[in-house]
This record gives sequence, C-alpha cells and structure tokens, in this order.
Amino acid sequence: MYIDIKNVSVEFQQNKQKFTALNNVSLSISEGEFVCLLGQSGCGKTTLLNAIAGFEKISSGSIKIGGHEVKKPDAQNTFLFQNYGLLPWRTVQHNVELGLENRKISKDERAAIADKFINLVGLNDFKKSHPSQLSGGMQQRVAIARALAVDPKILFMDEPFGALDVITRAGLQDEIIRIWQKYKKTVIFVTHDIDEAVYLADRVVIMAPNPGRIKAIKTINLGRGRDRTGKEFQSIRDNILEIFEMKNYNETEYYL
Repeated sequence: MYIDIKNVSVEFQQNKQKFTALNNVSLSISEGEFVCLLGQSGCGKTTLLNAIAGFEKISSGSIKIGGHEVKKPDAQNTFLFQNYGLLPWRTVQHNVELGLENRKISKDERAAIADKFINLVGLNDFKKSHPSQLSGGMQQRVAIARALAVDPKILFMDEPFGALDVITRAGLQDEIIRIWQKYKKTVIFVTHDIDEAVYLADRVVIMAPNPGRIKAIKTINLGRGRDRTGKEFQSIRDNILEIFEMKNYNETEYYL
C-alpha cells in the first residue's frame, strides 16, 4: 500500500489531563485513490489528516508513505484548507506561481506551468485579478490550481468547500473529480457532509469521537458522474447514516 497507517494514537495534555484525539487507528490507502475522512466535530479526522501529512506528531503507532516513515511535512505533498490561503497583494497568476518560485526553473517556465493550471480551473480571464476581486468559489479554484502546479504526490484537503454555498460547492466537487480523473493524484479529503463523501470518494472512512477512531470503512461502488438523486446513491447515503446512529457495534474496524 502507498500509505500505511498502523495502530496510530495521538494524545494531548489538556488542563493537566490526558486527552486522546485518535485511538489505535489503522488504515491503508492505495496510490491514486480518493479517500474521504467523514465524521462529526471531535472525531479526529483533521488530526488524522495532519498526522499523515506530517504536521501532527503521533504518540504511538506508525505512518508510512511509499515505505518511508512520516516524520515531517513533505514538500512533494500539498495541503488545501477551507480558507483559501491566497496572498491578497498577488494576482491569480502570481499566487499560482508561488510554490514554484523555490524551484530551479526559469521565469518563463514557471509562468507556463501556472497558465496551464489556471486554464484547467477555468480562470484564464482572471489571471491579472487579485483575490479581493474574486468570489469564494473562484478563490478556491486558484488554491486548487496553485496546489496542482507543484505536481504533488498527495493532495490533503481539509473541508476545502465547507464555507461555500451549495451550488458553488457542487460545482467545485465536479471540478475536483474532473481534475483527479485527469491526474490521478492520491487525495485524502476531510468532510462532515455525507453526500459530499459519497459523491467524491472511492472509499469513505467513517470516524467516531471520544476518542477519535475509525468506526467503519465504506467502499463506494458507483461509477463517476454520480447521480445524487439516484436510488443507489441514496441507499449508500442512508447506510452511512445508519452506521453513525449505531450505538452498539464491534470496536474492531469493519469494512462494507
């Protein structure tokens, strides 16, 4: 497996008491897979994402990517947040070029790469605009273009569409799937929205709180171009909702 997470726990000291954010989490992710971490607030999904990305120190267990233990963030991977993280004084073009500036490539090559991904997310007419001149959805497109411009191996996405309206959010979900199908990056996507997880993921990792842990892993056996109103989609959605509502279950992970 490309990403191998074994028996990972993350503990904090809080008001002189130990708090377990993640408890004994194990998960394997294949290269090129789209995985959603789904759960309510406090279930440890962002903590798990940060641990895989190398931003969060684990208390026990191990995380390996490509056979190498994760000890710190890797510049070959990219993180996308809910707050777009664009520099307000830079144009769209220069925001997308940001991650390329420390690389040994010419100014012309840097501009050509940025142009490619600005065009990919449909913002070619806004290259000279500043973030304040763009809608929230357009700003997130810029963030996606910037993330892809550095050719990452893994895209870590922490509720990147959470602040957007429903219509814009649906459009960007389609956009990220189109881009993922084109480039086949490994994507780990945090969400608390069941419909979003079912629409996007190859597999949905369903997490539970107190302490944060994996409750179940659901494989989404639907093709792409998924119909949100279709019976199969709704059946999977209802099944995941039932899992969340289960009070008694085997603490050992189960796979559906």
